[in-house]
This record gives sequence, structure tokens and C-alpha cells, in this order.
Amino acid sequence: MSSNVPISGGSNLTAPTPQNTPLTQAPIALGLSRPTVPDITEDNEGENSAADGSGGPSLAGLEQHMLGMVHGKLADLLGKSSGYIESLPVEVKLNVEALKGVQVKQNELQNKYKRECLELEKKYLELQKPLYERRNDIITGKAAATRDEIYAGEQASIKDDEDYTPLPKDVSPEPTGISEFWLTALRNHLGLSEIITDRDTLALKHLIDVRLEYLTEGVGVDTETLGKPGFKILFVFEPNEFFDNEILEKTYLYQEEVGYSGDFVYDRAIGTTIKWKEDKDLTKEFEIKKQRNKNTNRTRLVRKAKPTDSFFNFFSPPVPPTDEAIESGEIEDEDLAELEEKLEVDYQIGEDLKEKIIPRAIDYFTGKALEYEAMDDDEDDFDDLDDDDDEDDDEGAFDNDSESDNDVPVRRRGPPKGGRGGAPPTGANVNPEECKQQ
Repeated sequence: MSSNVPISGGSNLTAPTPQNTPLTQAPIALGLSRPTVPDITEDNEGENSAADGSGGPSLAGLEQHMLGMVHGKLADLLGKSSGYIESLPVEVKLNVEALKGVQVKQNELQNKYKRECLELEKKYLELQKPLYERRNDIITGKAAATRDEIYAGEQASIKDDEDYTPLPKDVSPEPTGISEFWLTALRNHLGLSEIITDRDTLALKHLIDVRLEYLTEGVGVDTETLGKPGFKILFVFEPNEFFDNEILEKTYLYQEEVGYSGDFVYDRAIGTTIKWKEDKDLTKEFEIKKQRNKNTNRTRLVRKAKPTDSFFNFFSPPVPPTDEAIESGEIEDEDLAELEEKLEVDYQIGEDLKEKIIPRAIDYFTGKALEYEAMDDDEDDFDDLDDDDDEDDDEGAFDNDSESDNDVPVRRRGPPKGGRGGAPPTGANVNPEECKQQ
């Protein structure tokens, strides 16, 4: 597991772990207080109190004002010392520093632990490689499936879906392969479906394998990655009309030290330079403009290229700015925030390819993986009932303009929309366009 590296250097701008945090992160109470401009409800309450002849502020307005003051005070205190540590006796301060020394040793052990975990991941990847090769043989049609493999797969399908109908036994397996397997699997990933364009699909139809490799040491290793922890994703293509590369690589480097959470922290990513064939660069759009010579009045056609959205921009990852550039103010805050978001998205996709798509490619092809992603999304849709009850108690002292409390039904936990988890039954493909719209 790994977590993103913050590029702004701020103590309160910690980049999230790509597995379990949203793409856009805003620290809590980042020096911002509640707006003092009244909302519509407060305006209405003010009008009502004026109509009643009271002329004073409403109770709700006072509560909002007090809440804003509290938030503002807390924001001012955020990151500031309370003075408690400074007030301790010297003897106690010595013990505090000693505990920091103990923590240093704990950090060293955590670093060693994560390194050994990485070696264990490498070991089991080697054990899985024969299975990945077998998978590729079936996908590309190099070999036919065996009866034992089909039986094991059908047993898994029956376990997932009681209504599953076994395939006829009188049909012999043939090495027919599965066309556009990886294109379908990638488009069934919610994040990748957003960046794969219709033009990209013409090239991704030629994608025949996606592999994972961990960075190694030794002769022939790129000096840029030598001795550094990390991994690379390899996209293997058959000959096609778009580019000359047989393999497109994306390398993700970790920092040498683990982060505060105890996980590896992403450092940066390196992508392959794509050798596009003439007029086939999918990361550019070409437009033809007519120019007129002011002296001769003759016209000519000029062809200009401009960047465009494409999956293949994935191999030109955003570059984190240097600490010097951040400290000197060369980068505007808005540009820095936008760059941080791009980096988080890039790292998230790399992590998902490594942890989800490559190990469970068949689940992304069939759409089964979307079922679990939909369940994760549904978890975020539910509010804490205790919080709701507290709010209801607070609002009990005020009049409610709605006709009935029954207008708002109680939220009940139920199955996600679209059948079991929002994905089609196992064995059915998800329409990539439908996936893209989610």
C-alpha cells in the first residue's frame, strides 16, 4: 500500500492515500470561518421576526453567529502551540525528547517492515506469473481453455449467481481468444473510463496484455530508478497503425522513507515516450487554418496541432514542482492545487492498475468488479443516524413549514441501483459508454 506525497510542503496539506480518500482534499478548518452573509433561511427568519414586531435577531440567527465565531476561533488556534509543552519542567522536557528518540527507532523498524513487505509482494508476483501467462494465452487465442478451468469458473459463477445457467457440455473449447478483452476491462474501471476517448479505443483494441513489474537492482537497470522502491505497469500492444512501440511503460517511484501513516509515499512517475506514426498522435488534434499574405494577397493552408484529452496522456504524467519553486512563489496557489489534483488522479490510477485491474482482470471484463465499487460508493451515501437524531432534537423547538414529517422517508440500507451492486450479472459485459457516464 502507498500514499501520495504532498507537493506544497505545508504541514496541514497532507496528500491522501489513493485507496481510501477522495481526489480533492481540503484540510478541516483551513483558516476559514463561517460566512457572515445570512442565508435565505436566516433572511426569512429576520423578515418573520420583523413582521411579528420583535425587531430582534432570531434564535437561529444567533446560533449561526455563535457557531461562526467558534469556528473562526478554532481556525486561528489550528497549528499553534498551547504553551503546555513549553511550560513543562526541564526534567519532563528531557523525557519528551527521549520519546522522540524512541520514535526514531520505531520509524526505522517501520521502514524495514515495509521494505520486507515489498519483497514479499515481489515473491508472490513471481509465483503468479505462470497464471498470468496462462490467462494471456487464453485471451490471445494461443491456447484453448481446459475442461478443468471451465468447470472451476462455472462453479464460481454459480456461487455468485444462483440463477447462472451452465454452458452446454457438447461444445469443445477452441483457441478463439477474447477480442478487445483489455479495452473492455479498462473501460469498466470508473476512473479510466473517464479518460478513454472514442479515438483511443481504436488503438486500445490492439492492447493484448497489461503486466506488473517491481523495480529491481542490477545490470541493465535504468539509472533513474536504480535502487529506488517502486513498480511499473507495462501495456503490451500488437502491431498497429498508431505507434511503433510494442510496450508502453509507466513507472511509479516511492520515496525512500515511509510516510507518517506507515506506508510508502509516492515520489513521482515516469512514462514512455510514444513513437507516434505520422498523423496518428491521439494526444493532439489538428486544425487547418487559411492564411492570406498581405503583400501578395495569396492564401495558404496552415496545419496546426493542439493538445487534446486522451488516455495516452497517461504516459506523460504531471511533474511535481520543486520545493524551491513552491517557496519562491513561482507557482500560483490555484495552479498548485490543480497540479496536486492531477498527481493524485495519476497515482490513484496506477495504484488501481496494480492492486485491482491486473490481479482481477476478468472481474473488470465481466463488470463484476463494478459491483464492489458500487457498494463502496453506497457506504458513503449513508449519514450517521446519531447525527441526524441530534439535529432533529435541535430543530424540535422551531416551527416547521412542511406539511408533514412523513414527506422525507427514513433512509434504509438496501441493494444498490441496477440489480446486484449496480453491475450486470456475472458473465455480462458492461456497456463502456454507460460506465463512462457514471
